[in-house]
Amino acid sequence: MKEIKETPPPGKLVVVNGHLMQVYTEGTGDTAIVFMSGGGTSAPTLDFKPLWSELLDQYQIAVIEKAGYGWSDIADVSRDIDVILEESRTSLEKSGIASPYVLAAHSMSGIEAIRWAQKYPEEVTAIIGLDPAIPGSYENMVLPNIFTQNLAVFAARTGLLRFIPDVANSSAAIQSGYLSAEEVDTYQALFYRRTLTSNMQEEVKQIKENAKKVNNDPVPFETPMYFFISDGEEIDVPNWQEILFSYTEDLIYGKHLTLDAGHYIHAWEPERIGKEIDQFLKQLN
Repeated sequence: MKEIKETPPPGKLVVVNGHLMQVYTEGTGDTAIVFMSGGGTSAPTLDFKPLWSELLDQYQIAVIEKAGYGWSDIADVSRDIDVILEESRTSLEKSGIASPYVLAAHSMSGIEAIRWAQKYPEEVTAIIGLDPAIPGSYENMVLPNIFTQNLAVFAARTGLLRFIPDVANSSAAIQSGYLSAEEVDTYQALFYRRTLTSNMQEEVKQIKENAKKVNNDPVPFETPMYFFISDGEEIDVPNWQEILFSYTEDLIYGKHLTLDAGHYIHAWEPERIGKEIDQFLKQLN
């Protein structure tokens, strides 16, 4: 099994708030699409590869790896949503990626993208929601119980997960066929080293408070948004689809598309989503 130290980070490591963050960039288009991973995604750069590889012909892409994710440091930093936002903005600035951005946000980072549009609307051209969470998603969400979470953390820290290879191999990114054999090995190494890190756990602890903070400020009605919505079967939230439908329908320019796919929708339907994103962004010009 390959270890992370054997694989240099494919992107740029920048110092942000006293710790290293990786930002992976590729492409030379005039529009920058910034990918923001869902909570607990061990290898964001590889996780998003099926979709970002569909967009490289016309767009510059950037993948932010927050503290505790991918090749970024595990760091003793607050996971208040405004701290996360400022770290994301700084990481892009230090990587030479200028705003405005199209924010492509998966799952939990949906509220981070909305917060970005609330605080810095001039920096956000549009939000692409990849089965995204919005503040209302967390009102009835049941968070993992402490025993279950601690058991998973123990398995990750002691290396027991290595004896259950099907857990890593079942990821949508690996199943998509977009990763090379070497990238699959790297993904597995990152999975075993970046599962339920302290930063990820802290995000879960603060998610409802972060959602309330976003909910207390006005919805960024003028920011165009296109949500790609899964079948909802992997989400422990009643009326997942309806909550997202309602949010986009209240926007000045909001769209949604439901796909018969799982929560990591960008890995299951990358070609379809890539084409839809391209058409959507062209309509904004």
